[in-house]
Amino acid sequence: MSKKTLIAPSVLASDFSKLGDEVEAVAAAGADWIHLDVMDGHFVPNITFGPPVIKAIRNRTKAFFDCHLMIAPADPYLAAFAEAGCDGMTVHAEAGPHLARSLQTIR
Repeated sequence: MSKKTLIAPSVLASDFSKLGDEVEAVAAAGADWIHLDVMDGHFVPNITFGPPVIKAIRNRTKAFFDCHLMIAPADPYLAAFAEAGCDGMTVHAEAGPHLARSLQTIR
């Protein structure tokens, strides 16, 4: 018996002025999840978007939002990302001093 492979395209290279349309197109193409790369300019050198943008595009699809938080520290923002519509979150173990607490908060 084989496991189903989940497809989770990133929208990082999207035209951010049309991000809602891009998310709809990715979901319509058959993606299981939408991968959202969140970058803060500190943990990684690039800056992308935060909870307000995720909240703004959440109503464009029912697809699972896989939020990859490349931010440090992540803990102060976990609730805001959950409230914005992230269905799952990936955090980096080295991005904060209390990984166990971060994981418990996400759960």
